[in-house]
Amino acid sequence: MNLSDFDYHLPDELIARYPTEQRTASRLLALDKTNGEVLHHQFIDLIDELQPNDLLVFNNTRVIPARLFGEKASGGKVEVMIERITSGSRGIAQIRASKSPKPDTIIHLEQGLSLRVIDRIDDMFLIESNDEASLSMVLQAVGHMPLPPYIDREDETLDRERYQTVYSSREGAVAAPTAGLHFDQVMLSKLSKKGINFTYVTLHVGAGTYQPVRESYIPDHKMHAEYVEVSADVCNDIRMAQAAGGRVIAIGTTAVRSVETASVESGWIEPYYGDTEIFIYPGYQFKTVDAMLTNFHLPQSSLIMLVSAFAGRENTLLAYQQAINEQYRFFSYGDAMFIR
Repeated sequence: MNLSDFDYHLPDELIARYPTEQRTASRLLALDKTNGEVLHHQFIDLIDELQPNDLLVFNNTRVIPARLFGEKASGGKVEVMIERITSGSRGIAQIRASKSPKPDTIIHLEQGLSLRVIDRIDDMFLIESNDEASLSMVLQAVGHMPLPPYIDREDETLDRERYQTVYSSREGAVAAPTAGLHFDQVMLSKLSKKGINFTYVTLHVGAGTYQPVRESYIPDHKMHAEYVEVSADVCNDIRMAQAAGGRVIAIGTTAVRSVETASVESGWIEPYYGDTEIFIYPGYQFKTVDAMLTNFHLPQSSLIMLVSAFAGRENTLLAYQQAINEQYRFFSYGDAMFIR
């Protein structure tokens, strides 16, 4: 498997830079992974694709306003992207500046707030709030929503709500689990009334999700670590769904990676709390996930490799080409794909 095997050409105008007016107003491409058949739907039609006893696995992480803009005492501009809050006042961050900051550098933010650089950790930095406020309070006060680079605009007020799922509850992500952005409370209620069950994992999506795969030979790529929680309740929900003949349907690649991380050691899902670096690409044998909902992903990304592992590379790329031909909207604020 080489990097070029996962390439495709996407016209720039198909990149969704804003969400649809209503969450459920997106389109839905349904792909049969056994034969490559593609059907075109509206997202609300997902209800018809699901059956009683199916279990939807959602990622309940919540995006923090992780992007900060400031300057050093010298006046040099600095951009900070919080990767992970490690304690009340401290966190791990990416820092962009004309020169890499040294330990004890003070970064001045808006509203008189500031950060202090403590140390460098590989390509990241350990930072802390230089005020009495916690790091979380600093982010809520002056942080910006960390929109993906390809959206190519400043974050706006609407992004505070629309770049979150309606069921998000666990703060810690710096990117949204975007397959879940299409659901609203009305649709969730309709699914529940149909006898479809829900369960919630947590995977705090890190900034590494935007890092390109640079290795031409795919197995040489190393994934960025992200924190995952798969509780005993989730494991029980999955076992009950399987016993009832329902499908385990992951809502997004982060839900796939969470469930498969908890299944990978024994082939039998067990509670898991900790970091995951699981890299799923063609040849991977899925242990638990039966179907998945996902958005359309960047060319040559680890996410399109995961989808290709599940649906087959040729099926995936042919479906993507159909989506392009039909003018689907791509990436985080774009349309969805249901693979069964």
